[in-house]
Amino acid sequence: MELGRAGLAWAAALLLAALGAQAAAGDFDPYRVLGVGRSSSQADIKKAYKRLAREWHPDKNKDPGAEDKFIQISKAYEILSNEEKRANFDRYGDAGESQGYSQHQHRQFHHFHEGFYFDESFFHFPFNSERRDTSDEKYLLHFSHYINEIVPDSFKKPYLIKITSDWCFSCIHIEPVWKEVAQELEALGVGIGVVHAGYERRLAHHLGAHSTPSLLGLINGKITFFHNAVIRENLRQFVENLLPGNLVEKITDKNYIRFLSNWKKENKPHVLLFDHMPVVPLLYKLTAFAYRDYLSFGYVYVGLRGTEELSSQYNINVYTPTMMIFKENIDKPADVVQAREMKKQLIDDFLSQNKFLMVARLTNQRLFQELCPVKKSHRQRKHCVVLLTGEGEKFAEAYEAFLTFAVANTKDTLKFVHIYNERQPEFADALLMDEEKMLYLDRRNNAGKIAYKTLEEAWQGSKEDNFILLDLLDQLRTDPGLLSLETVLADLNDELAPMFLIRWFYSTLDYISDCWDSLFHSNWREMMPLLSLLFSALFILFGTVIVQAFSDSSDTRDSPPSEKEETAAKTEKNDTSFSKESNSRIPKKGFVEVTELTDINYNSNLVRLRPGHMNVVLILSNSTKTALLQKFALEVYTFTGSSSLHFSFLSLDKHREWLEYLLEFAQDAAPIPNQYDKHFLERDYTGYVLALNGHKKYFCLFKPHRSGDEGGTLGSCEDYDSSLHTEARGKSSCSPGSRSIKNKLHKLSFWMERLLEGSLQRFYIPSWPALD
Repeated sequence: MELGRAGLAWAAALLLAALGAQAAAGDFDPYRVLGVGRSSSQADIKKAYKRLAREWHPDKNKDPGAEDKFIQISKAYEILSNEEKRANFDRYGDAGESQGYSQHQHRQFHHFHEGFYFDESFFHFPFNSERRDTSDEKYLLHFSHYINEIVPDSFKKPYLIKITSDWCFSCIHIEPVWKEVAQELEALGVGIGVVHAGYERRLAHHLGAHSTPSLLGLINGKITFFHNAVIRENLRQFVENLLPGNLVEKITDKNYIRFLSNWKKENKPHVLLFDHMPVVPLLYKLTAFAYRDYLSFGYVYVGLRGTEELSSQYNINVYTPTMMIFKENIDKPADVVQAREMKKQLIDDFLSQNKFLMVARLTNQRLFQELCPVKKSHRQRKHCVVLLTGEGEKFAEAYEAFLTFAVANTKDTLKFVHIYNERQPEFADALLMDEEKMLYLDRRNNAGKIAYKTLEEAWQGSKEDNFILLDLLDQLRTDPGLLSLETVLADLNDELAPMFLIRWFYSTLDYISDCWDSLFHSNWREMMPLLSLLFSALFILFGTVIVQAFSDSSDTRDSPPSEKEETAAKTEKNDTSFSKESNSRIPKKGFVEVTELTDINYNSNLVRLRPGHMNVVLILSNSTKTALLQKFALEVYTFTGSSSLHFSFLSLDKHREWLEYLLEFAQDAAPIPNQYDKHFLERDYTGYVLALNGHKKYFCLFKPHRSGDEGGTLGSCEDYDSSLHTEARGKSSCSPGSRSIKNKLHKLSFWMERLLEGSLQRFYIPSWPALD
């Protein structure tokens, strides 16, 4: 009976629970949750959902019930955005799901603190073309627009690009900062772009953006991703770091003459900005990048001690930013502008009017096309007056006279230029000119056809030459037919273009930088091509090593040992104090490669030595070179199997000062005499061996063995600088005449063993001195 009552009670509880769940499902009204009417369109429903989702998102709203409210909003939108579910709800008051809302919400959503989860259908709503923020519409990029316009324009100014999408709550979070920074940077000359990943998937994939939001910089066609916190200071610094570091030179009283005098070498006017800011303004750096092909830029911090002479020389008002342009005359600026606040438009107008020297040298085809453009109409006709001359003091007087004439005849219809015959031989040969000839050019078309006329006599710069040239220019204004000769010119050589090796070097640095950035900041999808290339290279490398190893072993069995190998083997056999590790270190070659350490290979063999590598350097003189190298090779032969050791020798006759500077950091082991020591120039360092660690900037020291000193590798000839050394005593035990030269390197192999063990004393230095 009791069991029956218990069963009835359990059944009643289940029935009440079922009725409660059904009532709860029946009370859920998606229209009421979203606040829309039953006749609302999909666009109205979507707008209402976006508004409520932003308001009640748990990451934004700290209300305790925000999570449940957001789930109801999402559920309501899921029903009303699906026409079939919406129709079922309108007819039956249910969307057609038998599981019940209470169970479904727990299955579909996890706790927000553990990560927010949507099922797959959540991301496939019927989107319209509406976007979250209308302020981004003017910056929207499309694939063809990006390829054809943005990438070429990135060689004139950097771009800051944002990758965004719908339903990206992090995008909403960074929106206020993005608006502020985009407006500020655009006013300075930075290009702004926005890519909507939902509508421009091809462009987003091309940029390598696999998540939203993503921020990236574009300059010179190269993409760099932003990885820091999205705040104003970080974004400004990111854009500034995109720019090359050598755009603007800091100018003081010590270097301003050198800077302004480079106009002839660089063939550019030079710009100086005087301002009271301690750092170069970002606007000025962006301007320098935009005009870097035409102008050279310098910055003078007027508040810095050491700029008084410069400010006084050009009468600068230190309280107002001043910009000056210098051309051929460095004593007087060609143009000046002052303003309390330098605006981009003001600077652009000022610089665009002063992009060229008064008599520019034609160094490439681009400059020729800008200074001597193709005529478009009779009114727009411009003529170039060209001086063909040579380099050097021999032609300086004629050039100065031509420059003076050009300064006195500045008109919009005339351009004065000059060309070095030796650097542009094809140009000179096509016009059949002798040195210092004068001609007038009128470009007829882009194919190189020109009309021209030459002076009958070579230009010398005399008063008579000036009158003749002035008369011909007056005739040319009224009679263009004066240019009776025609020819076709080939493109000019680019005289200032970097060498191929330099271009290749910079391209390699850019590629390594990209790989480094991808290694630490990119996801696995981006790293797959790099990893594939890396593993392919390693496979080829190890495959080659294995094949070479088998080849070397077979050659060794078939061929008798060489004389050097036999000598090295005998030395190793006789020296029974070698450790097992040393004996098992098999040399890769039958000889020791010892290179001379010179100023040419100094950086590669020491300063930029890879981490973990050391250069073992023998100190010798011209008289002891042969004997010491033979002994050195025998002592270090068994250590040549280590790929981290390199062997060199240093000439004491050439680089004594370098060695003595280094030994000053090893005072305890090798005291250096002061300048009053009469034996200073007689000190004998031959036989010294230094193990130099270029990366960590330290060295270990081996000094020549003394007879009767079993610990010669650790001892030193301290009595070199002692006053006990007198001529009456004759040669000491440390002098080269008292023992065999080869005996200086006795027991060097023991020292090498301790070097590899890491038990030798290390002498650290602040930096490696120059080897000159």
